[in-house]
Parts: sequence; structure tokens; C-alpha cells
Amino acid sequence: MKQIIPINEDWRFLKNCAEVPASVPAGAVRVDLPHCWNALDGQDGGSDYWRGPCCYLKTIQRPEGKHVYVEVEAASSVGRIIVNGVEKAFHKGGYSLFRAEVTDVLRDGENLLAIWVDNSPRDDVYPQMADFTFYGGLYRSVNLIVAEDSRFDLDYFGGSGFDVSATVDGSDAIVALTAFVTDPADGQSVEFVIRDAMGKIVASAVRPAAARTYAEVRIEDVHLWQGVQDPYLYSAEALLTMHNEVLDAVSANLGVRTYTVDPQKGFFLNGVLTPLRGVSRHQDRLGQGNALTKQQHEADVALIREVGANTVRLAHYQHSQYFYDACDRAGLVVWAEIPFISAMNADPAAHENCRSQLKELIVQNYNHPSICFWGISNEITIGGGRPDLLENLRDLNALAHETDKTRLTTIAHVSMVPMESEMHHITDVLSYNHYFGWYGGEMTQNEEWLDAFHALHPNRPLGISEYGAEGIISYHSDAPRCRDYTEEYQALYHEHMAKIIQQRPWLWATHVWNMFDFGCDSRDEGGVAGRNNKGLMTIDRKIRKDAFYVYKAYWSEEGFVHLCGRRYAQRTGEETTVKVYSNLTRVELFVNGTPFAAQEGNKVFVFEHVPLREGFTFLSARAGGCSDSITLERVEQPNPAYQYIDPDETGEEDGAANWFTLAEAPEADEIVVREGFFSVKDKLKDVLSSDEAGNVLMQFIQASMKMKLKKSMLGMAAAMMGEKTLEELAGSFGGMSGGKMDPEQAQGMLLRLNEALSRIRK
Repeated sequence: MKQIIPINEDWRFLKNCAEVPASVPAGAVRVDLPHCWNALDGQDGGSDYWRGPCCYLKTIQRPEGKHVYVEVEAASSVGRIIVNGVEKAFHKGGYSLFRAEVTDVLRDGENLLAIWVDNSPRDDVYPQMADFTFYGGLYRSVNLIVAEDSRFDLDYFGGSGFDVSATVDGSDAIVALTAFVTDPADGQSVEFVIRDAMGKIVASAVRPAAARTYAEVRIEDVHLWQGVQDPYLYSAEALLTMHNEVLDAVSANLGVRTYTVDPQKGFFLNGVLTPLRGVSRHQDRLGQGNALTKQQHEADVALIREVGANTVRLAHYQHSQYFYDACDRAGLVVWAEIPFISAMNADPAAHENCRSQLKELIVQNYNHPSICFWGISNEITIGGGRPDLLENLRDLNALAHETDKTRLTTIAHVSMVPMESEMHHITDVLSYNHYFGWYGGEMTQNEEWLDAFHALHPNRPLGISEYGAEGIISYHSDAPRCRDYTEEYQALYHEHMAKIIQQRPWLWATHVWNMFDFGCDSRDEGGVAGRNNKGLMTIDRKIRKDAFYVYKAYWSEEGFVHLCGRRYAQRTGEETTVKVYSNLTRVELFVNGTPFAAQEGNKVFVFEHVPLREGFTFLSARAGGCSDSITLERVEQPNPAYQYIDPDETGEEDGAANWFTLAEAPEADEIVVREGFFSVKDKLKDVLSSDEAGNVLMQFIQASMKMKLKKSMLGMAAAMMGEKTLEELAGSFGGMSGGKMDPEQAQGMLLRLNEALSRIRK
């Protein structure tokens, strides 16, 4: 019988280890898995987290058994398995499982197992660049697997050797079961067993063992997997037997469901209209990087369910198997994707890596009923267009359908992709990442854009794959405004978005960016370095921001009431405005224990002219049997800590504050490069290294995007895309106002930008 033996304790870790040592050096540091070497420097800002080769070493005893594998659940971003100095596997991709059979190099007694991991940039491994930290580490479990000669396949893209899927047939279900057997022998059988949630066998079949052993069974009066409303799971098991012995066994969750997407009506689960409303999730935590425990994965799912979400987009890479299992149990509909993000590398080996990561994602996660959509890319045009990009996307889409004929494909477009783009016709459904009301434009542009696209493409299912605003819990305001980083503006933004989304059920899925703040070492936003602060919760999962309760009011069926502004604890004046979120219809506000006012309403309740007495005022809100309370202190002067002082708006750093239109820029007919002067042939990082050239670039981008640009935003762009030339990035300059800059306009802007830069000496 196959054994899976975790070996996560007592490893020795060597940083900056170009060559794997023949023995464990005296100075190696003891670590347990999961482990991430960027747990701290990947979240502290400066865009300087350490990237390079490291080595994990462990002395192991040879286990009893005919075949021994080493299984690595993830190693970021390339990994090698080396036993007793012999390399047995080299894996490209930091988020998927890989294995190597090591039987032939094991000896009796002690053996040195080395797993070499490297998160250095590589042209042939995705992601190439992105707005998150590429943590290095052996950050999931490592196992030894001991198997017999005949076993379920362990060598095909990290899969389990067992596929299960179901189709609904009236009140029953037909379950297709496929077991892939390595070295089957005469007299062996594969027994398939389906059990209900109580463990009772409801269907079974026995087939002679073959390399591909297939059977179908019928579940009568099937209990459907109805998402968060009723996430009913059967279990499916395959047993490889010979005579009276089980040689191997593998199991999987089985959720029976059907789903469709109607471009005019939205998402249907088992024939029931079920608008998908949820969040995106990154897998890191404060001080841990991406080295999470199973308990922390479970906690994340519980928090996502608490806010009322029924879907989660697992960005921007393959997540832990354990997390997908938890989503199966919770009923969350999952969008799973690969890290083909931000920039395409023209190296053919890079596309092969894309294909490999997509194949691994699907093969390793085929049996999860929660997964309904395979994502083939995210914002891939940020790094500039490539002649073969469309071809590569079509190839990935075809590969997804070839590997899995049961699910739909999707894609996440950056806001600037034109409405008329060919990219809208590659995947089955599509979504856009829009930040109108944060990076630029007005909140109302969200619904204007959505309605315009829906009218232009009435037969294309449209969703919102990202939207959000930064909320830093230190900052507060009575008059919140775009990009002030206050908790109040973030909540106001999401009030607007939740409302317009509810009014458009035809949006097949919407995903808040993000459920949790997450690490991005290149960022320095709102005075918080190394962090993307758009989460509905803090990165340590300790604090639910007010915006969290906006969505709880819209999505959750659990009655609650929430008083906003508890961290805006010191206020001036004799009265203030108090906001309450609730999914109940009547809220009563009490001031110092005395009834103040009651309101009938929907989701958002605003109480004006709430009195503040000298010292402390105690507020409580009640709705149904629910209550919440906060304490406010009346002060003479505003607390200066509540306001973020933006260096771009102090006059000290406003070199690009002079607005102009593209029509006022110098005209040109061709790109001319003058020796010793800047041009669009220069790299972004080099242009930004010059104050004068950087300011000219900012002016052009501001004019094309119709928004004020902060230097912090360009600094972040330089950290991600600094090695690319302005010419390569030209397609990224326009379109934040609606993706309306056509190729001719973009080329004209590029010519004028080059002419302006060509007058600035290096």
C-alpha cells in the first residue's frame, strides 16, 4: 500500500547557495517547512528583497518499499531535487507540485536529500513581472512517497493518477472515473467507490487494471453541489487491488454540479441564477511570506465566507491543494489561473513554461468541484504588445480545453485594453481589471464603461476581475477623496461599487481586489512601504476594515450591524456624522445609552448631527437582535496622524504638475534617436533616473490617461518594468479613461514623446 510520509521538520538552510554541497555545512541554519526566505524583506519596501539560489538539506533514511519518490508541493520559482549528489528533477514554476523517483540513488542508511530553490529572474519562467513579491522558498510540504511496482501514476504533471467528473442526467448523475495505472499486471483490478457525505456507498464499479482504466457509474437521486448554499460533497475513491490486497488507493472530492454563463443574465449554477460576487486572494501573510499553515488556509476561507462571498479568484498562480479542498467544502466557486501576467517574454521557452504551468494547474486540480474557470492570463498587455501574443493566448486557451473538456476558460484584461480588441474573443468568458475612482477618473466611470462594453458586445459574458481602493486604517477624514488612503474613502468607493454591481446581475463574476492586504516590495503607497493596501482586511488578518462590512451588508445572510469609523476615534466639533452598515432594514442609534434616531434603509445608514459631548461619547447601533458600539473622543484640534501628507502634493516634488494636452506637444513624423539625448528607445528606469526626462514622461502619461500621476506610481512601474523601453511600453500609456486610444493615436503620442525627450541631454 502506498505511503505518504511528510518530512517537514529539521532541515538545514543555506542562503546564496550556487552549488549544492556534498554534506551539510556547519553553518547551515535549522528550519522547518513551510519556509520562505523573503518573509521579512519581501514586505518591507525598497524593491530590494533578496532573489537568488538557496539550498535545503536533510538527512533521510531509506524507507522500506519498492519505489520511493520525493514530492515537493511548491518551490519558488525553480527547484531541483538532488539525492546523494545526483540530480533527479529540475522544475520550472514556483507554485505547482512536482515529484521525482529517487529509488535508484538511495542507499541503505543515511542519504543526503537536497532541494535547491532559486527565485532569481529568468526569461523562461513566469511570472516575469507583477505587482506582488515573488517570494522564494520551500513554502509548502515536502513528502516521501513509497509505492509498489503497480501504482496510480505519479509521473504525469504532478497529478494523482485519478480523474473524476460528473454530468447530471435528470435526477441522477453519471460519474466518469479514470484511473491511470503504472505497470498494471494480470489479475489486478481497479475498484471505484462513491460514498455520500455520511460515508455510505452509493455507487461502485470494478474494472481490470490497465494503463488507462475507465468506468462510469450512476448516482441515483443525486444531491447537487449548490455552492455556498449547499456545498454537498461525495467522495470518490479508486483502489488498485490484487487478490485480497490493496496495492494503492487515491481519493478525491466529488461535487455534482452544472453551470452556464449567459451574457445577458449572468452565472447559473444547477440552473439557478447565482451572480458570482466575491474577492481575490493572495497567499501571503505578515512576517511569513507565502509559507502558510493548513490552519491559516482554513482561516482565510472562513473569513471569505464571513464577508458573504460566494466566489474567489485565486490570483495570480496555483494555490495550495489544501486551499482548493477548503473551497470545495465551503462551496466557493473558484477562478484558478497561471502566472502569465503583466509581460510576455518572446523567448519560445517562456511560452513552453506557460503551457507547462497551465497543464500542471489543470492536471493537479481537475477533481475540485469548486473550480469552474481556468484563467489563462492577467493584464498581459501591461508590458507592451507582442506580435505573437494573440497566438500564444489562443494556444493556451486550446490547451485548457484539450486538457479539460468540462470547464470554461477566462482572462483578466487590464483597463486599457480597447473595447474592440481581438483579445475579447479568445476565452469563453472575460473580465476586466478596472480602477476608475482610484488610479484615475471618477467612480461613475465604472458603470459607464461596463454598460458601454455590454452594449457593444451583448453576446460576450463580462465580469470585473479586479477593482479596489487602498484603505490604510491610520488615515481618516470627514471629507474623503480619491487617493487620500483613508479608510473612509475606501469604504465610500466600495459602497458605490457594491451598488452598481448589484444593479447588473449580467456581470457573470466580480472580484474585489483584494480580500487581504498583501506584500509587494516595490510599492510605497500612502506611507506604507512594501504593501498593497487594497485589502478588505489587513495582511495579518487582525482587522476588518469598514469596507469589509459593505460587502457583508450586500452578500451575507447572517444578520449584523456595524458602526463605521471606530478608528476615527478623535473628532472635533460638537457633532459628527455616523455611518452604519447592516443587512437588516431598520437601525437605531443610541448616544450615551439614550435613543438618538432610527432609520429604515438598505445597507448604508447615515446619521447626521450626532452630538459629541466633552470627553468621551459612547455610540451603539442596534438592528434586530444585533448590536455594535464604538467610543469617540471630542478634541479641540484634529489629530494630524489621521491625514496622509503626500510628498507629491507638498510642492517639493511636483515637477510634473504642469498639465498640457498632447496637441501642445512637439510634432514629429518618425522616431529619431540623437546621440547623447533621450529617446523612446531608452529603458523606463533610465528615463526616470533623470528628473527632467522623468517629468516629461509623466506629463505625457498624464495627458494620455487624463489623470494626475504620482511619482510613487511611476516608481512602482519602474520596479516592475524598468528594463523595458518606452517604445515597448507605449501601449500601456493610454486607456485608463476607457481604453479608447486607438493605435494611430498611440503612435502619434509616441512620436511626440520621442521628440520631447530628444531635446533632453543625458
